[in-house]
Amino acid sequence: MFKVDLRGLGVALITPFKEDTSVDYEALSRLVKFHLESGTDYIVALGTTAETPTLSKKEKNEVVRFIAEQVNGKIPVVMGVGGNNTSAVAEELQTNDFTGVSAILSVTPYYNKPTQEGLYRHYCALSQASPLPIILYNVPGRTGVNMTAGTTLRLARDCSNIIAVKEASGDLGQIKAVIDGAPEGFYVISGDDGITTDVIALGGIGVISVFANAFPVEMAWLVKNALEGNAADARRKMNADFDRLFHLMSVEGNPAGVKCLLHIKGMIRNTLRLPLVPVSDKTLREIKEELALFG
Repeated sequence: MFKVDLRGLGVALITPFKEDTSVDYEALSRLVKFHLESGTDYIVALGTTAETPTLSKKEKNEVVRFIAEQVNGKIPVVMGVGGNNTSAVAEELQTNDFTGVSAILSVTPYYNKPTQEGLYRHYCALSQASPLPIILYNVPGRTGVNMTAGTTLRLARDCSNIIAVKEASGDLGQIKAVIDGAPEGFYVISGDDGITTDVIALGGIGVISVFANAFPVEMAWLVKNALEGNAADARRKMNADFDRLFHLMSVEGNPAGVKCLLHIKGMIRNTLRLPLVPVSDKTLREIKEELALFG
């Protein structure tokens, strides 16, 4: 029913800003072209990494439309649509223009900390409202609530247009339980760069990556090798090359670290919207020194 190929490398695309913090569409065009040429299998727009809470409704629509036009059907575009007001999210799903969008990524409701039954009913409501397939997004470190394997599998069985989960709980036991119990046509995607190969080794189909914003070729290689059964070798190679950079990218939070990487590579300005701020001078210097090792 749903022909959306989510196998491989998805990139949680940043939103580049100008110095005045307006959206930098010239830089965004460069980024999309970069990913189309570098092995990225699909783009995720308006996720956490995109600083979506700081974008107006008009900006969100313009950013997604721009990305979809630039991609021009070459790879899937997944759009983040989530929140902690179920009726408002459902209305957005019913009224938005999703031209050029292949699927929805919807984060668990944050701050109000629903029960598992609340999470189930929330996603059932979104399932009924959505014209597109839905990817669940479980990231308890940000939302304050963990969606259990039981709830995820209940949704996978009961809602035919819920086709995958982006799992960023970091709990490999929970992730394995979802993979082992998943009905046909439901998939697990790693939401954490650091455990990508572990999730794929368990039966996951890939990753939605932050690090791939700056290093899509390398992350595509990692995912491809892991999917071909070479997870351990791929992990050793990536850790040997990028372990220090992985740490530096996350030490002051996402997307500050990856925006710093992209800035040093000359692809964007190092601008974030409050309450987020660029990394400290110390971290900037350390990232520069580490990148210099790669020429």
